[in-house]
Amino acid sequence: MFRPVLAIAGGVGGAKLALGLSRVLDKSELSIIVNTADDETFHGLHVSPDLDTVMYTLAGLSNIEQGWGLEGETFRFLESLERLGGDVWFRIGDSDLATHIRRKELLQNGYTLTEATKYLCKQLNIDTNIIPMSNDQIKTVAVTEEGELPFQDYFVRRRCEPKISAIRFEGSETATPSPDFELALKNSGSIVLCPSNPLVSIGPVLAIPGVREKVRNFKGPRIAISPIVGGKAIKGPAAKMMTELGEEPSCVSVAQGYIGLIDALLIDHMDDQQSKKITDLGIKPIVTNTIMETSEDKVRLANEVSNLLENWYGD
Repeated sequence: MFRPVLAIAGGVGGAKLALGLSRVLDKSELSIIVNTADDETFHGLHVSPDLDTVMYTLAGLSNIEQGWGLEGETFRFLESLERLGGDVWFRIGDSDLATHIRRKELLQNGYTLTEATKYLCKQLNIDTNIIPMSNDQIKTVAVTEEGELPFQDYFVRRRCEPKISAIRFEGSETATPSPDFELALKNSGSIVLCPSNPLVSIGPVLAIPGVREKVRNFKGPRIAISPIVGGKAIKGPAAKMMTELGEEPSCVSVAQGYIGLIDALLIDHMDDQQSKKITDLGIKPIVTNTIMETSEDKVRLANEVSNLLENWYGD
């Protein structure tokens, strides 16, 4: 039985598939593990960009055109802060600010990040299980030609301009998976790696001690969806980062990074010619339309994933 499904996701791309999966699977059949190595403190508040993107998307509140943030967001707070000489390069909207304030209050009152996320999901009427990868602090650091940069500095403030030579996950060595993540790994029948950046969205999750081994030894089907289509990232800096780290930005490179961790990789029709290279890596290529522009696209791809998992043992 492929259910329950454990989906591992980052921000925009992961949130798209997470939304689709939440619409084709019952709430008891899906757990979404979200990267928290992008988390940062701004203005004294704990900001969880990937968690918030997944939450807002599943709550139907996200800015669909951007893929992140809230629809109809205003920025009066930032305008006032800038007038007072504050640092405003990280754009926190007024409604988004309320999420961060409430999260900080919960954390200060003794909630773990997992418990705070459950609370926020309940307030947003989200019944899907959204789980932070860890309650411990892990920080993605980009090693660049300008020195080491915290991920948000690299991604937002510097707009991914500095060339990178390495990525490290500060604090991962001593971190543990969140208890709900551990439970989902134990009880799930299949694993889905969403089309998120394999380096800085999926990578931090796999860097938590014990997680990579558990995924490697997982008994059920494990599939991933390539976030690289035609040599380009659908969203974000994945292709640029791969190139600078000496990897070809392609679905084949994605497959190479997941050797031993997945059984099948969904790739776009545009990359059909790469199928044999993926097969030669011991991974089954599944050619389909992986681009999700509309809600219908997200549900369609989620249905394909669900059907693939359901029929896995019949292949």
